[in-house]
Amino acid sequence: MTTEGIEAVFLTTHNWGKAAKFFQELGYELEFATDHNSGQLRNGDGPFVFIAEVPKDQEPRTRIALKVPDADAFRPDPVVEIVTPFEGTHYGTKEMTVRDPDGRLWSLQAPAKN
Repeated sequence: MTTEGIEAVFLTTHNWGKAAKFFQELGYELEFATDHNSGQLRNGDGPFVFIAEVPKDQEPRTRIALKVPDADAFRPDPVVEIVTPFEGTHYGTKEMTVRDPDGRLWSLQAPAKN
């Protein structure tokens, strides 16, 4: 089993309001905002962008999430370095972190099974 392409882009920022406005000006619509300076935006049928505000002492980061239909059936080739295996998240998915040959981290997102 392989991934099904890019599902989401996760960003951290020092200013949720400015970041959300930036993406809205680029055609993204706010799907929801939380009460702790984060939220999700989408432009058409493409991947969503989730933005979360972090303190000034944390560097803003970007993480791209690839969609996996079934965490239990996913068996990556050894060329894919697994940093963390699939684990449940607080937002209702299972997430695996992998590292590419240049050291970048990628998220693999699968539905959580009930």
